[in-house]
Amino acid sequence: MVTVGSGETTYLELSQEGAGAHKFYEVTVSGTTVAVRYGRIGAEGQRQVSAFPTAAKAQAAAAKKVGEKVRKGYAPAVRGQRAARAVTRRQVTSVPSTARATAPVIWRFRTGTSAFGIHIDEDHCWVGNQRGDVYTLGHDGEVLARFSLPDGVKCLVADDFWIYAGCDDGKVYDLSSKVPFAAYEIAEDVDIFWLDIHEGVLNVSDHNGGLTVIDHEDEFQWSRRSKGRNAWMVRADDHAVYHGHTHGVTAYAADGSGELWHTDTFGGVLFGWQEETSVYAGTGRQVVERLAKATGRSEARYQCDAAVYSCATSADGEYVFAGDLASSVYCFTSDGTRLWKLGTGGGSALSMQYHDEKLYIVTTDGSLACIDASAAAITAAQGGSLPVAVDVKQAAALPTYTPTADVATVSAVPAPGAGIVVECVQVGGRLRVQVVSDGYEPTWHVQFPRGIRQAGARYVVDALHSSSGGFYRVRGEIKRLV
Repeated sequence: MVTVGSGETTYLELSQEGAGAHKFYEVTVSGTTVAVRYGRIGAEGQRQVSAFPTAAKAQAAAAKKVGEKVRKGYAPAVRGQRAARAVTRRQVTSVPSTARATAPVIWRFRTGTSAFGIHIDEDHCWVGNQRGDVYTLGHDGEVLARFSLPDGVKCLVADDFWIYAGCDDGKVYDLSSKVPFAAYEIAEDVDIFWLDIHEGVLNVSDHNGGLTVIDHEDEFQWSRRSKGRNAWMVRADDHAVYHGHTHGVTAYAADGSGELWHTDTFGGVLFGWQEETSVYAGTGRQVVERLAKATGRSEARYQCDAAVYSCATSADGEYVFAGDLASSVYCFTSDGTRLWKLGTGGGSALSMQYHDEKLYIVTTDGSLACIDASAAAITAAQGGSLPVAVDVKQAAALPTYTPTADVATVSAVPAPGAGIVVECVQVGGRLRVQVVSDGYEPTWHVQFPRGIRQAGARYVVDALHSSSGGFYRVRGEIKRLV
């Protein structure tokens, strides 16, 4: 029988050979409280604290937690002796542009290290770098806020007005509120390369050419292994998930029931984009290839002069943009006619997005740059006339938000309109979160951080928004009701 005394800390690890589990679990008893910390070995992990009526009950609860982990294969270990598992960083080469002219950059914000994550919406510009910094800027380049995440940001994706950052620590953080939280945790054997989210369903492509699909409650749904490796593309819609890798693009039914089609692209896929009826794959053989979503048929190719690191389109694919390893950006018409090629003036574009006649790129030197892609500005740039690019600076007093390690507590049920109460309940042998407050569908489940769920516990959230998928999402801070 496992025993855990007051004032004691029990540290366990589960580390399997190959690409299996590599995680720790730590339990500390202090009087009537039990603190649990868990996560990937080498990371700080997540933490939760529970209070009990007596010290004896706290020790019994701790012993139960430790016993459950030991039965699952965890064993006592010394923290720090086993190294963190290596994480794949995208190895990219960037050389100076051969273009005769430079793109008309309106403003440039330097994040300090290589950046892959970008998202542009009607109000904000988002950039995330390999140091774990995510910045929010206005379209004029003003830096509005900063998030400091535990590990490097692989990509930023949006689902309606929710913004998510996929990180090298294996977690996907919800950045939709000032206090970010881990909305999804990917399996230990999945080395995230890219993400897409559609109606709360997370699609993850990885280093080994795998595709993992997780629902809005952070529960595994299905997975597939495509023919190639290094899957840098995943895009999803109502009908399918489009998975790009070294051997081309494979489409799978959205419910995981099977493969719909596979198309060998002209070179391994390094980036992906989608519009309503087509997917776009940027490849290492210097092209962007447009494929029909329904059949996988190649509809057009957009020829660049070097390996394509990123691509995007204007609305409905009227114009197609690309960024190559030679620090150049391109624009094509839908049929493949090249309109222009210009130098970025600052590294190769690793990700990009077009919005309102502006092309936003994040580059190998860690910059987020806003390029004026209007016809007049491009013509002027080709003639040697460029705007003076604003070098955006971060404000000294810029607020910085980090994922919370502990959940704040409140002792009173909020007044109507001041918060919403949700509760953790057992449904079909699984711990779910449902709404207690009036005015909401009580059978719908709530997207809620798995790490802080406890049976019978109630929480207060600032707001809930319904999804067409039949669940609620948290908007704002989460507090535990005691």
